[in-house]
Amino acid sequence: MTDGPRDAPRLCLDGITPVPPTHVAAVVTYLERREPPARPAAAPGLPLAAIGPDLARYRALYARVGAPWLWFGRARLDDAALGAVLGDPDVAALALVEGGRDVGLLELDWRRPGEAELVYFGLAPGAIGRGLGRRLMDEALRRAFARPIGRLWVHTCTLDHPGAVAFYERSGFRAYARVVEVTPDPRRGGALPRDAAPHAPLLDAGP
Repeated sequence: MTDGPRDAPRLCLDGITPVPPTHVAAVVTYLERREPPARPAAAPGLPLAAIGPDLARYRALYARVGAPWLWFGRARLDDAALGAVLGDPDVAALALVEGGRDVGLLELDWRRPGEAELVYFGLAPGAIGRGLGRRLMDEALRRAFARPIGRLWVHTCTLDHPGAVAFYERSGFRAYARVVEVTPDPRRGGALPRDAAPHAPLLDAGP
């Protein structure tokens, strides 16, 4: 995904735009929150573990959480590029652990002065619907605003969980921009398995 509408071309389009069968398209919504949480206390009993430079652990969790929603940004990075991101002191990737298994991903990025990005946030399918998402978001807000930032921003798209925008709005985020993203389908060429995200089916049987 792009990192913000500031990087998008300034085009005004109206009507229907064909998308090649080799690509996928999504409407991306950008949201931000500028107020820190009222009670910045750590979430009790929330087992979070720093992933650090463990690329295999990160990739396995990223796939577990993101493949159902066609997350592909990190899947397209080689080990050197991914290691450079995760090794940056202004990036924090954390695993939510339950029963000895990683079931949630929280990734924050403070590399732009004065702001933070909630880069990745999600739960594995079996962990959704049990209140863990709310507790993980509370912790995300606490950690993000523990540094001197003016805003925390996130983006989600129509390939993500259908309740994502509403969840972020309930978490104090406000939508401020929207773009359409067209990108090569990550299931072609092996970045994601071909059966990932069945709600966005492949349009033909090509490679």
